[in-house]
Amino acid sequence: MSPRKFILSMVPIIMMAACSNNPELLKDMTSNSKSIEAVDEKLGLIRSQDGAIFRLFAPTEALVNLVLFQKFDDDKGESHAMTMKPNGVWEISLPQAKLTKFYAYSAPGSDQHIIPDPYSHAVVRQNHFKYPSKTVILPRDEFDWQGTETTSASIGDLVILEAHLRDMTVHPSSGAISPGTYKGFIEPGQKGGIQHLKDMGYNAVEFLPLQEFGNIEIDYKNSELSTWNDWNPYEANHWGYMTSFFFAPEIYYGSDGLKDRGAWVGEDGRAVNEMKEMVRALHKEGISIILDVVYNHVSQYDDNPFKLIDKDYYFRLDEEGDYLSHSGCGNDFKTENAMSRKMIIESLLHWMNEYHIDGFRFDLAAMIDLETVDAITAATQAVNPDVILIGEPWGGGGYNPKELADHGWASWNDHFRNGVKGRNPRESDSGFIFGKFWDGKDREYYKKLMRGYLQSEGGHFQDPSQSVNYLESHDDNTMGDFIRLVLGKVGASEVVTRDQVARLSEEELTIHKLAALNLLTSQGPVMIAQGQSWGRAKVIANSIGIDPHAGQLDHNSYEKDDETNWLNWDEKELNSSLVDYYRGLISIRNNYPELRNVKTGFRKFLNGSNPLSYGVSMVGEHRVMVLLNADKKSTSKFSLPTGTWTILANGNHADTEGLGKVEYVVEVVAQSGLILVK
Repeated sequence: MSPRKFILSMVPIIMMAACSNNPELLKDMTSNSKSIEAVDEKLGLIRSQDGAIFRLFAPTEALVNLVLFQKFDDDKGESHAMTMKPNGVWEISLPQAKLTKFYAYSAPGSDQHIIPDPYSHAVVRQNHFKYPSKTVILPRDEFDWQGTETTSASIGDLVILEAHLRDMTVHPSSGAISPGTYKGFIEPGQKGGIQHLKDMGYNAVEFLPLQEFGNIEIDYKNSELSTWNDWNPYEANHWGYMTSFFFAPEIYYGSDGLKDRGAWVGEDGRAVNEMKEMVRALHKEGISIILDVVYNHVSQYDDNPFKLIDKDYYFRLDEEGDYLSHSGCGNDFKTENAMSRKMIIESLLHWMNEYHIDGFRFDLAAMIDLETVDAITAATQAVNPDVILIGEPWGGGGYNPKELADHGWASWNDHFRNGVKGRNPRESDSGFIFGKFWDGKDREYYKKLMRGYLQSEGGHFQDPSQSVNYLESHDDNTMGDFIRLVLGKVGASEVVTRDQVARLSEEELTIHKLAALNLLTSQGPVMIAQGQSWGRAKVIANSIGIDPHAGQLDHNSYEKDDETNWLNWDEKELNSSLVDYYRGLISIRNNYPELRNVKTGFRKFLNGSNPLSYGVSMVGEHRVMVLLNADKKSTSKFSLPTGTWTILANGNHADTEGLGKVEYVVEVVAQSGLILVK
């Protein structure tokens, strides 16, 4: 069964016995657009044997034209009247000879004359916060995948690097020839990109959004605009959580990408094949690709097609008809509506079928209705039973990791993050690695965190495979900065230079290594943020010259396409002791399946001699023990089962070849741990 037929067969079809020139039908469809159910047709541009079919769902429009353009910057094109079908879909078929390079739609009911296809597989756009756009008519797909498919790693085996594609290669220290691009990410002989993943042993990469987004934002302090922007002097969105087109790859990361204001980008759609080449290269190295996707809202400032086609249908609005913004991003997408759900599902299937993507992380997943969550699960698992589905289990004031788990999804485990490191470094809200139990918790709580934080024990997850354990993400302070702030190495408003903070002290290294050991021996998939393995700092670089916080540590760098975010690969070498430790721990985890086993009840626990210490015992092909001691002053003694144990990791080093032997009783020094194997 094809994936598209699978999902469309799940939703009922509404049939209306009338045609587009019937004004009563149009009135009825307009007033009842909220109850329209999903139509069982593929939308957008559909290639036929000798031409193409164009379809747009716009039941409230009285007239829709297809407009063909020869040049991307043409103001006017050749209009072709489309026909409205009883299900609210406008359609037209054209022979190959009639096709041009670009197209859009026009509808007199829209405030915008030109509406790019919301199902665009590639777009050409003018760099402006409104982003005038047209859909690119791509040649027929003949991409050679060279035998690569999706990867086969199970979720419990994943050691994920969360990465921003541009940050990974754009700094000069990366040595990339095509920095900041899909092509640059897979270049051999560089320090960043794919070479870093291979060097460290990551088997998955979770990219911040790669769907086409609005990376230019509204003018700063421009009183002539309806929105007064006094918060973003960079006039940019670097992270990408402002999706414009859900089926198209981000142009800025293509080899023709640039951000010059007024320039047109994406003319030939080359980003499509360049992203596929990147996926193919990663899969050849056995690395899974997870896309961070945003379906809870759309781009805030540009002329998003869904806003132009039917604002009332696609968005959650208040009583005055204004956008609700519980997402904090200017608008909330109405995922619960049938055609919204259809778009979300077909978008995901597009990335799986056309780009061989292995999984998805859903931004602000608490804002996605659970019926859509179930439909996503069914549709994506029909394509790949091992598809990776991870939710960010909050958003819009909601918090639902338990509900997402009940519906089959994994989630970021913020309890693990908070318990191990703390929540707010500015309020001394610190955790286990600083020698204390977080938020009044006890030792038993930490054992629960290390065995998957299960619902049966008051946690969130049905089984440990659903607990994505992490200590740092793109949000908030980096792990390195969190430690700097808690230790008082840097004040919250203190101005520093990168050189002052980049090299880690022995005190910082001790805490970082305990955190890494705690994380990489936890039960469930593991996520590590870019730069975490060398304790990187985010010092505001002030590339625009007017940032009043220049030189301070940044806890929300979403808008900065500069050295605040770009990875400086010289710093990886500067803190090579920590990098080597992470690399060694990843290798140990990859080599010992006991550490990756996600069966409930597989782990047994023991206590050390001081209250801030405990151990984990795992018996499989090998017998593995993990011993942790967070006390800042006292050692902790553990009694070992009979036999000779090999030390794979201590507080300073990690090596699959072993660091020595121990028997009977072992002492774990303050603020450190051990991995033992027999």
